[in-house]
Amino acid sequence: MNIRQELEKRILVIDGAMGTMIQRHKLEETDYRGERFRDWHCDVKGNNDLLSITQPGIIEGIHRAYLEAGADIIETNTFSSTVIAQADYEMQALAYELNVASARCARNAITAFASAGNTSPKFVAGAIGPLNKTLSLSPDVNNPGYRAVSFDEVVAAYYEQISGLVDGGVDLLLIETIFDTLNAKAAIFAAKKYFRDKGRPELPIMISGTITDASGRTLSGQTLEAFYTSVVHAKPLSIGLNCALGAAEMRSHIEELSSIAECYTSAYPNAGLPNAMGEYDEQPHETAAFIEEWARRGFVNIVGGCCGTTPDHIRHIADQVRSLEPRPLPVMEEGIA
Repeated sequence: MNIRQELEKRILVIDGAMGTMIQRHKLEETDYRGERFRDWHCDVKGNNDLLSITQPGIIEGIHRAYLEAGADIIETNTFSSTVIAQADYEMQALAYELNVASARCARNAITAFASAGNTSPKFVAGAIGPLNKTLSLSPDVNNPGYRAVSFDEVVAAYYEQISGLVDGGVDLLLIETIFDTLNAKAAIFAAKKYFRDKGRPELPIMISGTITDASGRTLSGQTLEAFYTSVVHAKPLSIGLNCALGAAEMRSHIEELSSIAECYTSAYPNAGLPNAMGEYDEQPHETAAFIEEWARRGFVNIVGGCCGTTPDHIRHIADQVRSLEPRPLPVMEEGIA
């Protein structure tokens, strides 16, 4: 299967929120621990990535629900599967295993989906999150030059994650929810280094940033165009936006991105903005209506949902874009790479 061939023919749909669906199971500490980690020395509730090991049936079921809703790309449950992020639970040693297990959960879901007679191509995206430490910003307001982590440490963490994702069988890598472009560049460097070290063909890379507020900038201060310019050297399959904003607030940024991107574009917004309780109220048909308008205007190649979105959101989105043409790649002038 070649995802580029599919992107030439149609708009692809990426899945919705993993965390939102996990919350529906109302899991407790013992559920997260499972039998293997029954006596773990600190609390692990909230470590959603661990569920790929202790509750694989739940994770595979969530993937299957998104596939049945019409998703073409499903993301691995690995948003925090690095030694840096897993330090919160003192589970750094599990980072590689978490990535392998999560990739296999997604792969198993696709295999089960295909065995039921579904023949349309489906792809596993290895989800690479932004980390809980940043290279561009100091966590100490009294010491702006301080950094909690080094570039080499971030590269090493991402390298291990990518190794696990590839060994688990992903089809592409998704560097997502980027609020600090330097972290993203470390992930890109790690990916390039991994494939070079292993002598293996590179997997396609999707890159998705996050515009945090009405300023139109990332948390580390870049405009959308600056962010794009900073990462396009990676020759990604796609560049897009996800998280932080609902579709209504994201629209102008997606339009801008579609006008400058030389690669495919992606967009998977939240289900609106969170309410006072931190929950998302935007209904599936509302999210889908926004995204349908983007598709009709030729802004997007890959669409889906982020925080607060469910299989119902993805089903509505898939239904609305199924008959619409994908954004054509721009024709570059002769002599321009």
